[in-house]
Amino acid sequence: MRKRTVVLYIGMAVLVSILTFMLMPVYSQEDIVSLQNSAFKDRQRPAAVFPHDQHNEKAEIKECNVCHHVYEGGNKLQDESSEGQACSDCHNVKEVYPTRRLMKAYHDLCKGCHQENKKGPITCGECHRK
Repeated sequence: MRKRTVVLYIGMAVLVSILTFMLMPVYSQEDIVSLQNSAFKDRQRPAAVFPHDQHNEKAEIKECNVCHHVYEGGNKLQDESSEGQACSDCHNVKEVYPTRRLMKAYHDLCKGCHQENKKGPITCGECHRK
């Protein structure tokens, strides 16, 4: 009886482990809900809330390079995308010519687009919710 119980518990543990692994979501753009960046050491506000796919559907953004841009010689390359790279790979916390500092790059891109299209949050607390 005892051996049968042990086998049953082991079998259940294996089954739970397999199901957990199979049902575990893969981290991807769809899963992004806030703009976390480890480059910011001393935050004054929480990371900006940003449900990636929901945002792009609502804003009707079809091309990744609208936000994930690549510049060469000061010119934006239209058919290139920096998707998969951290913004901090090109933008530093402190400004280093010719790139904008990281916080300014985020604000110019996001807030600038919202102002240009007259849609979306533009005040601090609308993006950086506590």
